[in-house]
Amino acid sequence: MAPNFRTLDLNLLRVFDATMAEGSLTRAGAALAMTQPAVSHALKRLREHLGEELFERVAHGVRPTARAQALWPAVRDALAALRQSLAPGDFDPARDEVQFHLGMADSTASLLAPPLVQAIEATGARANLRVLPLTTRDPTALLDSGQADLAVGFFPALITRLVAQGDTAHLRHQRLYDTRYVCVMRRGHPLAGQPLDLAGFVTAHHLLVSFSGQPFGLVDQALAALGHKRRIVLTVNQFATAGRVVSASELLAVLPESFIAGMGVADALAVREIPLALDPVHVEMVWHLRRDADAAHRWLRQQVRQAAAG
Repeated sequence: MAPNFRTLDLNLLRVFDATMAEGSLTRAGAALAMTQPAVSHALKRLREHLGEELFERVAHGVRPTARAQALWPAVRDALAALRQSLAPGDFDPARDEVQFHLGMADSTASLLAPPLVQAIEATGARANLRVLPLTTRDPTALLDSGQADLAVGFFPALITRLVAQGDTAHLRHQRLYDTRYVCVMRRGHPLAGQPLDLAGFVTAHHLLVSFSGQPFGLVDQALAALGHKRRIVLTVNQFATAGRVVSASELLAVLPESFIAGMGVADALAVREIPLALDPVHVEMVWHLRRDADAAHRWLRQQVRQAAAG
């Protein structure tokens, strides 16, 4: 028999949404000010109503079933639309407790997190921020699923696609700041005392920051167009790791200039111009259309803009 949605308690969907977001009955209960048994009972009622299993217990929480994963985007959109309709501008950061998940690379977080926390503490806002490690140049899946409320980073292919789609795009974006690629090395490196030319750059050994883990990036594309190839000795997925390795080795790394200060080893590094023509780095924040008019999310975006502006 098909479920009767006329008798469905909408509170069960709130519990379902929180459990999907948190991956734990205990954390979902904390977010909703409910006990863990109450969360478990609500999910049991929803499961009985739908006639399908939604979660499986695992070692560190619960894992959603395929049915739950398919259901979640629609539930999140419906709850967001309902909240916006009932209270479109009713958000007071000093009164309303809210939790946001931000997808950012480690160096982006090191730049933005301090001023964000300072603003929260100074104004008495009851916002709690969770930074998720961003391991992709395309955060669409994170935003579609609701795992992230906002993604901040360099997303060239995604932004090109969103611009082409215009008003039909289901994601929104705003540029925060621009930076450029530079080459960094330890201060005592043999190449640190002179301008860096292409021959020296190509013959040196390199470190690559790659979210995907693939040892090939924008620099390698530019070199290949010139008929050159470099040796990448080490590939990592964190800028902080890159900085520490480069500061204690003979490796070179090409990084966004604005990230250097957040790596914790800026004083140990020499910065040189890259002997290649690379496009600027446009750091953007991206969010889902369903959160565009949400008052709390608008407040979050304002805080991120101010933090990025310095």
